[in-house]
Amino acid sequence: MKSVLKSCTAMAVILSFAGQATTAEMLTKLGDGEGQVDIVAWPGYIERGETDPAFDWVTKFEEASGCKVNIKTANTSDEMVALMNEGGFDLVTASGDASLRLIAGKRVQPVNVDLVPSWDTVDDRLKSAPWHTVDGTHYGVPYMWGPNVLMYNTEVFKEAPPSWSIVFEETDLPDGKSNVGRVQAYDGPIHVADAANYLMANKPELGIKSPYELNEDQYKAALDLLRAQRKLVSRYWHDAFIQMDDFKNEGVVASGSWPFQVNILKSEDQPVASTIPAEGATGWADTTMMHVDAEHPNCAYMWMEHTLSSNLQSDLSVWFGANPSVPAACTDGRGMQTAEGCATNGFEDFEKIKFWQTPVSKCESQGTCVPYYRWVSDYIGVIGGR
Repeated sequence: MKSVLKSCTAMAVILSFAGQATTAEMLTKLGDGEGQVDIVAWPGYIERGETDPAFDWVTKFEEASGCKVNIKTANTSDEMVALMNEGGFDLVTASGDASLRLIAGKRVQPVNVDLVPSWDTVDDRLKSAPWHTVDGTHYGVPYMWGPNVLMYNTEVFKEAPPSWSIVFEETDLPDGKSNVGRVQAYDGPIHVADAANYLMANKPELGIKSPYELNEDQYKAALDLLRAQRKLVSRYWHDAFIQMDDFKNEGVVASGSWPFQVNILKSEDQPVASTIPAEGATGWADTTMMHVDAEHPNCAYMWMEHTLSSNLQSDLSVWFGANPSVPAACTDGRGMQTAEGCATNGFEDFEKIKFWQTPVSKCESQGTCVPYYRWVSDYIGVIGGR
């Protein structure tokens, strides 16, 4: 099933670039809600108190709006693109490596920010971010952002690992045992960027300026590193909950991860912590985007407005260990987050994070780069041992 999904996803990626972004007609006036809204979302992004009763930003919205929230969880950006290409959804919480593909593929429609009353509260660094804004037209509402962290077992690592090398190169860990079979890697082509980010710092002679803009030599070096990593990896993870189980029960001690997994494992008193090593990190800035054929546009706009409420942004920031797109959520006391919590989550590190984006053939740093469809097919080959 996984191989079938990957093949379908790869085709969806290719097809999503077939069209050019055009400005579809956007809504100019809202009407009554249609009774439901169907959303594709990352794990942990839309909670109704089922995982933890303290975190529920769905129930009150449903009661106030009359719009039932239906959630389809997707574990990778490519799954999100495939689902949006398939249709039947109103909204998606897209990361930067999916959002421009969705715009280019005409799968999402422009968003009329005048119909989102809280738009002015959005972080100025995000309002016109290039992953959801094309030629001045907004194709979504910023939701949440943060880094891809290195999660590690604190019983093995008494101090935070200083480098990503522990998941890329064979070595003995502080407990004297090899890292072979004890680390994981992300099950998505965007992981090529993590390898490139590591090489930026450790092989400067390659001249990599952006982990998303690689010429043929740089790309080959990244693939070679990933092929070596394959010998170390016990599992390529894409399901956050399976990764957490692997840390608890399968002897995994280090992996790239999200703050979401770190926070849940800590809440269960598991011996884990996270760090951003010396090489820095890739990251994600996610946008709520609206399908071009959304069947419930009024409920969709109501939900987008709801996502900008500072109490939702605050609680989501605590729950996921990420940063709100509404800065006031860090300090206004309407939710659980605090200024100290936002500082811990790296609110001031925005400029240091290399946010996910879709690699294209024409790139700023060197003119011609390896496009994303190559990343897709080649990463499938890496996982398959080729």
